[in-house]
Amino acid sequence: MVNYNPKIWFELIFHSYSKQVVRTLLPALVFLAVFSAVVCYTVLDLIDLEPHEFPGSTAVHSLLGIVLGLFLVFRTNSSYDRWWEGRRLWGGLVNSSRNFALKLHAALPLDHPDRTWFAVMTGNFAVALKEQLRRGVLVNELEVSDEHFAAEIQQANHKPNRISAMMYRRVEDLGRQGVLTSHQLLNLDKELKDFTDILGACERIKKTPIPYSYMMYIKKFIFIYLITLPFGLITTFGYFTIPTVLLVSFVLLSVELIAEEIEDPFGRDINDLPTDELSETIRKNVKEILAART
Repeated sequence: MVNYNPKIWFELIFHSYSKQVVRTLLPALVFLAVFSAVVCYTVLDLIDLEPHEFPGSTAVHSLLGIVLGLFLVFRTNSSYDRWWEGRRLWGGLVNSSRNFALKLHAALPLDHPDRTWFAVMTGNFAVALKEQLRRGVLVNELEVSDEHFAAEIQQANHKPNRISAMMYRRVEDLGRQGVLTSHQLLNLDKELKDFTDILGACERIKKTPIPYSYMMYIKKFIFIYLITLPFGLITTFGYFTIPTVLLVSFVLLSVELIAEEIEDPFGRDINDLPTDELSETIRKNVKEILAART
């Protein structure tokens, strides 16, 4: 995720991310530039028509532009809603992890060995969730809590679920041993349930893309609009149609590209959520809380 100052216009205008967008869109922009040049050459030189003699008009594209703009606004809003919901869920995970650690800190004796175990496993859950959303958990990123952990986690297809189950089981064991009271078990259950709820909500975002028909048709509308744009502009701009088409194409395609990128906020793209930093924050905060001696 990019850290930036929204008040520095010059830095934002010339940020390196703009170059990345241009590189991504370059094949489409080159095609539209060549196509516009062919249209201009055919109409103005090959057929030898004056611009005012060609029956083109910007009226249709002006009307279509309004409709297309509304589609793109809805498209970007839908993608941003998914991005923001993902951010809220990860913010909730940070808070639930801290609350879980604070309650354990108050409930467990200061010399109890399970304080370290829970500190490690809570951080492992955040890391496993992050990697599960990226379609694969890197086991070497998880900290080993005991001798049975590595073998058990290797066998699990869904590692966040297994880690959550292990924490549930350890809490229940502490209750049976009399280390935790029934009231304390009930308090801890809320945070453990929050972990599973957040996991399910993140997977819902990940596995439920924007409907295919909507994605398909908005791309068709953009393509039709851009491919017919030179015919509407040539009567007004002549050969200046080429840079004008490129400018309009860059704006429309950039908006669609940004929407595509943020609709799945859990990856490693520049605009995705900082899940690496958030999971590391959880690790450090939980360890600090449970390591405290007061």
